[in-house]
Amino acid sequence: MSPKKKLVLSVVAGALVAGGVAATVATGNAAAPEVVCQGSTVTLSGEAGAPAASSGTFPLGTRLKVTNLDNGQATTVTVNSPSGSCVLLNNAAFDTVREPGKNLIRRARIERVGGGEAPAGAAGAAGAAATAGVQVAPATGEVVCQGSTVTLSGEAGAPAASSGTFPLGTKLKVTNLDNGQATTVTVNSPSGSCVLLNNAAFDTVREPGKNLIRRARIERVL
Repeated sequence: MSPKKKLVLSVVAGALVAGGVAATVATGNAAAPEVVCQGSTVTLSGEAGAPAASSGTFPLGTRLKVTNLDNGQATTVTVNSPSGSCVLLNNAAFDTVREPGKNLIRRARIERVGGGEAPAGAAGAAGAAATAGVQVAPATGEVVCQGSTVTLSGEAGAPAASSGTFPLGTKLKVTNLDNGQATTVTVNSPSGSCVLLNNAAFDTVREPGKNLIRRARIERVL
């Protein structure tokens, strides 16, 4: 039998030895960040303090990476309070990813990179429908999105709203319980919030100097 060259492969502590040449190989895969809240827009809460986020999807302590796909800027923040959005950045965090003059990121990539628990699922029929990709619209006149905060999108135009909960054409009444001011608006675009008011709509209910309504009553009126 004629002699033949033999190739000897040896894997020891992640090293691949081939013909006397060692090459490092991966012995395990690090967990990849989980892309969440796909299709959501991201805006700012108007809150001061060190960079942080609020969320109605993730528990306190969750770390999220938010990338503005329009300029490539990214920030990693910890959820430190609840809100009515998938992710709502405070002023300092938003400033790290904002485009000049814009208060809304329409093309955002949101990744869960650590901390907290898995996103909490919605309860009851609404949760089951969401899992199946079916939208459940509350009955007319019903108080909706209870516990949600309301902020502004930075969008111009006549008073209007965007929503990730209600279809286009839905009319919603938003009342700021801290000053009693209310506005009724029509949903004209999608967002990652229950209700996101554009600038003109928000100005009718805002408290001076504030870009967030923490105590809001939201009603579906049509």
